[in-house]
Amino acid sequence: MDLTLEIREHDGVTIVAVEGEIDVYTAPKLRDALTELVAGGTYHLVIDMEGVEFLDSTGLGVLVGGLKKVRAHDGSLRLVCTQERLLKIFRITGLAKVFAIHDTTDAALAG
Repeated sequence: MDLTLEIREHDGVTIVAVEGEIDVYTAPKLRDALTELVAGGTYHLVIDMEGVEFLDSTGLGVLVGGLKKVRAHDGSLRLVCTQERLLKIFRITGLAKVFAIHDTTDAALAG
């Protein structure tokens, strides 16, 4: 399956809506998009993962890398995720304590 990204702006925060699978084959597309956004001066990101069907360790690595990039500029990276199978991955890996994970885009935007 492919990965699609929809990037939009809302009150100074960039929302990246992700759909599909984030795996070893598609993760570079997300990594490149996040790198490009940060290089362009975007340091506050919301990654909407409601359309994500699969996430592997490569995808987790890309999200952690994105978090490090924005934090280097005193920025933030928040996730929108309600899918239990994905939340379980974040809990098992301990990343649920690293990322701010919200139920809705509005909640993520509110911080």
